Amino acid sequence: MYLFMKLLHVIAVIAFLGNITTGLFWHRHAARTRDPKLLAHTMDGIIRSDRVFTIPGVVVIIAAGFAAAIYGGYPILRTGWILWTLILFIVSGLIFMIRVVPLQRQLRALAEAAVQSGAFDYARYHALAVRWEIWGGLSLLTPVAGLVLMVLKPAL
Repeated sequence: MYLFMKLLHVIAVIAFLGNITTGLFWHRHAARTRDPKLLAHTMDGIIRSDRVFTIPGVVVIIAAGFAAAIYGGYPILRTGWILWTLILFIVSGLIFMIRVVPLQRQLRALAEAAVQSGAFDYARYHALAVRWEIWGGLSLLTPVAGLVLMVLKPAL
């Protein structure tokens, strides 16, 4: 059971990190066009993919991770690499919910409004997009640091 939970945990981590990475990539790719219709479509896809991959990934990562730790006999809060990975994961979730999600919605709304009106304030959009990329990058790097801890299992 331990190996199955560990495998499920790893698959969820791959989907979670992959979705965040590809979201940042596809937005940057779409932003080069400066086309509000394409940007609205891209942001809508990113928001939808968060619902399909990121959020369920979080649930599976937590459930399978805790189960693997329990089956593996790891004391969760007394195993440094698990504790610090949990802290990093919580920080990532807070960044995502407090910064990334609101910025995604603002970016989508700004692009959709530009499609409707025909006037696109790209400078404003770009300023928001830079903030979104910075916060999105931080919400990606914190769980990547946790992944490093999980793989290397340093004595902390």
